[in-house]
Amino acid sequence: MLKGFKEFILRGNVVELAVAVVIGAAFTAVVNAIVNSVINPAIGALFNADDLASVAVITIATDNPDEPAIISFGAVLGALLQFLIVAAVVYFALVLPINTLKRRAEERRKAGEPAVSEDTPPTEAELLAEIRDLLAAQRGPSSER
Repeated sequence: MLKGFKEFILRGNVVELAVAVVIGAAFTAVVNAIVNSVINPAIGALFNADDLASVAVITIATDNPDEPAIISFGAVLGALLQFLIVAAVVYFALVLPINTLKRRAEERRKAGEPAVSEDTPPTEAELLAEIRDLLAAQRGPSSER
């Protein structure tokens, strides 16, 4: 039961997904601060706007003149920048080191270290040979009586 759980947890996609979720959640506040306090105002300054959310805003008239539809392309650009920063942090802080460790372990395995772990059950042929040897050992003393 634990072997199956270990295989599930160590499966590449599961580990990478867990890393992405945890790191993404952990760095959200930091990335939001960087994007909202540094990048958005810098890009907004290029367009003479207070921040990135007020850049490239399109107002569309509706039936109710008091509530026009507003499309903010600057806010979308800010969200894309935030995503790229989180993705870069996840890749360089976790994915790259994990991939390096996996590659080194694979190289060590190919260099001659045993490929079979201690948890691996014996094959059918190994079990049959062991049973044969045990039966032969039991018959040996009984035939001498």
